[in-house]
This record gives sequence, C-alpha cells and structure tokens, in this order.
Amino acid sequence: MTARKPADPRWYQDAVIYETHVKAFYDGNGDGVGDFQGLTEKLDYLEALGVTCLWLLPFFPSPLRDDGYDIADYRDVHPSYGTLADFSRFLEEAHRRDLSVLIELVVNHTSDQHPWFQRARRSPPGSPERDFYVWSDDDRKFSGTRIIFTDTEKSNWTWDPEAKAFYWHRFFSHQPDLNFDNPAVIEQIERVMKFWLDLGVDGFRLDAIPYLVERDGTSCENLPETHAVIRRLRAFVDRHAPGCMLLAEANQWPEDVRPYFGDGDECHMAFHFPLMPRIFMGLRRESAAPIVDIMRRTPAIPPSCQWALFLRNHDELTLEMVTEDERAYMNLAYARDPRARVNVGIRRRLAPLVENGRRRIELLNALLFSFPGTPIVYYGDELGMGDDVLRPDRDGVRTPMQWRGEPSAGFSSRPPEALYSLPVTDPVYGVQAVNVEAQLADRSSLLHWMRNLIRLRRQFRVFGRGTLEFLPAANPRVLAYVRRLDSDVVLCVANLSRHAQPAELDLSGFEGYTPVEMLGYTPFPRVGRTPYLLTLAGYGFLWFELRREG
Repeated sequence: MTARKPADPRWYQDAVIYETHVKAFYDGNGDGVGDFQGLTEKLDYLEALGVTCLWLLPFFPSPLRDDGYDIADYRDVHPSYGTLADFSRFLEEAHRRDLSVLIELVVNHTSDQHPWFQRARRSPPGSPERDFYVWSDDDRKFSGTRIIFTDTEKSNWTWDPEAKAFYWHRFFSHQPDLNFDNPAVIEQIERVMKFWLDLGVDGFRLDAIPYLVERDGTSCENLPETHAVIRRLRAFVDRHAPGCMLLAEANQWPEDVRPYFGDGDECHMAFHFPLMPRIFMGLRRESAAPIVDIMRRTPAIPPSCQWALFLRNHDELTLEMVTEDERAYMNLAYARDPRARVNVGIRRRLAPLVENGRRRIELLNALLFSFPGTPIVYYGDELGMGDDVLRPDRDGVRTPMQWRGEPSAGFSSRPPEALYSLPVTDPVYGVQAVNVEAQLADRSSLLHWMRNLIRLRRQFRVFGRGTLEFLPAANPRVLAYVRRLDSDVVLCVANLSRHAQPAELDLSGFEGYTPVEMLGYTPFPRVGRTPYLLTLAGYGFLWFELRREG
C-alpha cells in the first residue's frame, strides 16, 4: 500500500479531525486494551459522526512511561495494539470510508530504551553512535533553557553512568533528545517517514518541534537551524508523497509559530495553542475581549497553510501561553481543586471544565467550528465524557471510550478491573449516564447535536478557508464576526454570557442581504441601513448564511 494522492492537495483545510488513542477506543480481541482490530470495527461510528480525518496518538513499541511518547521502535506497532498487518487493514478500511489518517512522529526525542540510545551510551565519545544524542561533561551547558515538566524534572540534563556523561532532554529524563546537528539522525527520520508513507498514512503530527536544535546562549527554542531541519523533512515528504500533511506541535505565541509555516515550505498546519485558554477565559469573564485580542495578534499565514484548533486534547489545558495574572485567573476559575492541576495547566476534559453545562458545551463547539482553521474533536467529547483528577499525570482524561451503560463501558468483554484503565464511574459522567448507545437513541443528545454541527461545517468551505472579520459590538459580552470566501458570506454571533443579551450590529455593508440561520434554515429579516438587532439567549449562538437578494 502507498499513500493516496488526494484529489485536493489542501484537503486538510476542510477537514474535521478526530483525536483518539488506539488503546482507549475499543478492545477488539478481549484483552482489556484497545487495539487496531477494535478501532477498525468502530470506523462506521466515526464515519456517521462525520469526521474526515483520524489523528492517532503514538502506537509504537514503547516502555509506555509517557503513554507511548517514549518510542523504542519507530517502525512497528506495540503488541498490545496489534500488528502491522492490523494497522494496514485499519488504514485500508479508513480510506475506503474517505477517512484520512494522521499519525504521530515524535521527532525530538526517543525512549532511553531505543536501540539508538543504548548504542550511544555504550559507544565512546566522538563515535557516530554516541553522536545520535546530545551529550555534555557537565550540566551547565544551555543554562538559559526553561524546564517544561516542572512538576517532575529539575534539570534538562541527566547523568548516564554507563556513558559517563550527561545527556540532554527537554521532557522526561527517560526521553533523551536526538541530535539534529547530525545528518545521520535526519536521514533516519526520513527513513521512518518513508516507511509509514509507503504503508499509506496521510499525515504526520510532528511532536515538540521547537526544540530540535540546541545552541548555547539561547533558549534552545525556535532556532533557525530547527527550521532548516523542518524544511528538509517537508521537501522529503513532498517528493515521496505529495498531499501528505505535516502538523506542527509548537506551544508558542502565534508570532513564534508563524515561522513553522515558512513560505509554505515547512509545515502545512500548526496548532493555535494560545487561542484555547482565551476561549475559556472569555466564557468565564463573559467577555469577547480575550478572544478578539489573541486573534488580532495572530499573523497571516500562507494560503496553503492552516491553523489547527481544539478545545481539549490528551494533555492538560496548557497555560504556558498566558500571563501570570491570566494563569492565576484560569486556575481560580477552572481548577480550584489543586488536584486538577498538572505542570502548567489543568487536567480536565471539556464537559467537567464547564460543569457539564450543555449550552456552554454547544457554544464552545460553535466557536471551534466557525473560527479560521481545522477543528479537532477529542474522543468522547462528542458525548460529554468526564475525567478523574485522582489518577496520576494526565491518565484521568485518557479513560476508555464509553460505548454502553455497563461496567466495562461496552469497551471490552473483560471486567473493569482487567482494563488498561477503569472507566469513569461517577454519577454525572459515568458509563450509566454518558454512553454512545443511549445518545444514539436520544435525538436531542449531544452526540446528535455534534453530528449536525459537523455536517453543517462540512457543507460550507468558507469555515475552513475563508477570511475572518470581527464586527464591532456595543455589547462586550457578544462576539460577532464574518467569514468570507469568494461569494460565500457567513455571519456568526455568540453570547458569552449566561444571561440573554442584545446585539446591535453594523451590517450596512450587507444591505439587501437576507440572513438565513444555518442550523434551522430559517430566514431572518433583510439587512437594511439601520443597525441590525438580535437577541441571544444565555450562551446562545447563531450562524447566518448571508444571501444576496435577486
């Protein structure tokens, strides 16, 4: 199997991405761990949900000390999740349903159990094997570099007694950083990419790419040498699989992420990390200002590129890209219980963050799906799944998918205590209260609402590719903006307050247009010269297609 050549090389701009861990979705062989057999069996569910691309968290052989981000073999499948043959069958079935598949490529580091590192630590200084990683005789080099996992790591250097030297790591001490000043390392990464491209994957999420190259006297982030590596990887992909997408994970300010697009010759997509906490901030403050401010701070990107947008994912709600005052506010608003905090963020799923408020969940998704970029849905959030802050690290947001209201959540034939992780059991978010089977039977469920929203989003290319223009609103609790693409014009209005609010909008530029509410296809009064008046319910939102009369 080889990578598909997409009909539209910019397919990712119109995509709706669904993120899941193979182990968490469905157990097909009854051993208590999700696998590719199970994921394949549930592709019909994902097709019916309407998503167009699956993003799979790491599934490679690994000691699993960091949930698979500590890779010990880049070219195989962890035995718990199946075999390469299982993966190939899954990929074939996904493609048969027009679902693209995006996989992780953890390029910054490996597991300390990877054969490359084991050879490096046993080889003499200066040898080609040792040079695969970054070493030092002391731990003072690169002293201006911040520590990312502040809860667990006190230094970015760890002493290796066998190598008799310190090795560099930006993440956990069992994840040594690769040496991207070594051309042999880049060649090995290219071989890994070709391996998966030949199998047929449609894209790679490049994990932690701001940290690829180190230089003394710098922050060791966003260096020109790092961008040179990314351009080389992009050129390699373009040669071997045109249409394959690269997604940059760079938790940085928008102006610092902008260079990762290059001139359209680096990554096709990049996450917009700072937007996410400001959406939650705007909701709690009942103010559009934090959202408008960060979007106005966001620079233009090449036409072939795209922002990746999300509300929640497999990690904590990161508060790195906020001010100290904003971080304190977010912790007070969303994580009063200190157990909900980890590193510099909040380890909660979407529904618990907003106290299971259905209207707030809908409003947040309406923003996610109507802002410039490609939306990402974290598995189970289409149901309103919950979490468990008592579990270590971020395990509480990585629990089994809840298929049915039974002890093992319909996830596995094994009893709950034999699963890789216990399902959530509390009365609000537990398997009896939140599951696919019940929501499929209830036409008013969140799952059906999400299906409708995804369907609507896919009907209008303007959401993925159009421009954004904020409209001035006298009411600071109302967020109003226009999306345009060619002759298509969409007006979005959102009430960030829990109370009903009036909106008075200057739509004089659209005089004579008829706003048609898009979820119910309801025509509203025609736009005239006077301010256009709307009333929105608490946490209400409206999407209008502006249709020119005549």
